[in-house]
Amino acid sequence: MSFAALPFIVIYCIVTGLLAWYDYRTGLLPDRLVCPLLWCGMLFFVVIKPQQLPSSVLGAIAGYCSLAGLHWLYKGIRHKEGLGYGDVKFFAALGAWHGWQQLPVLITIATGSALLFVCLEAIIARSSQALKNPLRFGPFLSAAGVLIGFQTWWTTLPL
Repeated sequence: MSFAALPFIVIYCIVTGLLAWYDYRTGLLPDRLVCPLLWCGMLFFVVIKPQQLPSSVLGAIAGYCSLAGLHWLYKGIRHKEGLGYGDVKFFAALGAWHGWQQLPVLITIATGSALLFVCLEAIIARSSQALKNPLRFGPFLSAAGVLIGFQTWWTTLPL
């Protein structure tokens, strides 16, 4: 990979950081940040690694369909939202950046860190109330995406 990838990686880090902060503060993942992140991920593969563009497109589709399926299944059973649709679109954007192969790793890291966070919060507060509050999942998706990204980029960038 060349230095031409650096602007894309900087944009990725800034936007995922903004999404984590915004979701933590407001509980929302705005389309004005999520959608450009998705398209920038695909553009990254068009410009830098065109041979891997199909993996990016499949990653966006698989990321969207997997969490959208969970969203609608839960909503159909419980008649309320269990997962925000911003999380669905954000996972699609991460799929565009990391490819469909990394989606299981991304969701495992994000859900594992979220579970650890909620358990620690319940232990520290000595209350099960933390288990009943809505969880803002965007920061955990962001952390997982950056972790996977740096693991990949560190080994491929020229230093």
